[in-house]
Amino acid sequence: MKPSLEFLCDIECVLAAPIEVGPTPSGLRRVVDILEGTFKGPMLQGAILPGGADWQILRNDGVAELQAHYMLRTSDGVLIQVRNRGLRHGPDDVLRRIAEGAQVDPAEYYFRTTPLLEAPAGKYEWLNRSVFVATAARSANAVQIQIFRVC
Repeated sequence: MKPSLEFLCDIECVLAAPIEVGPTPSGLRRVVDILEGTFKGPMLQGAILPGGADWQILRNDGVAELQAHYMLRTSDGVLIQVRNRGLRHGPDDVLRRIAEGAQVDPAEYYFRTTPLLEAPAGKYEWLNRSVFVATAARSANAVQIQIFRVC
């Protein structure tokens, strides 16, 4: 049976400048702090709390492995943890333009993630029972993510 997708929300995260940890056996390690943000969808909206981060490995084959951990606070005060793993890659010139802060059409590169949402018992516990996928776009100091529930 072929799955379908149901829109969950749009996320806009404001990011700090990357902190380069340095080369590791897996590739270049860096960390990008998540400063703040918002999310909005038909059943879920609110703010992204400061204190999250995206732990990245820039592999030798040009692929960025991303592992972001952050917290959502819904408009009614419920905290939801997000663990978001993904991959970003594209032509060297496109990735260079993104790194320089240029606006780049997301169709020019691949940026996909698999968010895992963890909510407490109550109104949003249905998030704990679904698989989600997302498309993303990077800009100078932000990332935009569209999350979909796999049905």
